[in-house]
Amino acid sequence: MTDVVDSATRSRMMSGIRGRDTKPERTIRSLLHRRGFRFRLDVRELPGRPDIVLPRYRAVVFVHGCFWHGHRCALFKWPQTRPEFWREKIARNRANDARALAALAAQGWRVAVIWECALRGAGHDPQAVVERLDAWLKDGASAWFEARG
Repeated sequence: MTDVVDSATRSRMMSGIRGRDTKPERTIRSLLHRRGFRFRLDVRELPGRPDIVLPRYRAVVFVHGCFWHGHRCALFKWPQTRPEFWREKIARNRANDARALAALAAQGWRVAVIWECALRGAGHDPQAVVERLDAWLKDGASAWFEARG
């Protein structure tokens, strides 16, 4: 199937997609901050450059977009144009995620992954996700947390 827009328009549209400070990230950060959590952003020294780093809790939070990280949910759909490119791209993203999570665990970091689908759509409550994240951070027992839609 051919693209519905020309290549210049598609290029402009794709260049507008942000990798940092996405709406789901800002939502989680805002709700965490309201609950009194203090954190760091864009810590380049850590594997995978986590979206949120909470040094006090020795925890990191990744807020993943369902499309870019290939989450198997209602928000993910394989593109019809250039399918081989997208399969390779998303497979590479998944492999990078797995390496980063393993490296963080090896360094003793607790890891949380919040998927975009847990925050968007009817019946999804970002406040409830952050309440669960709050409990996980303060509990300190388990090394892994995941929120999905």
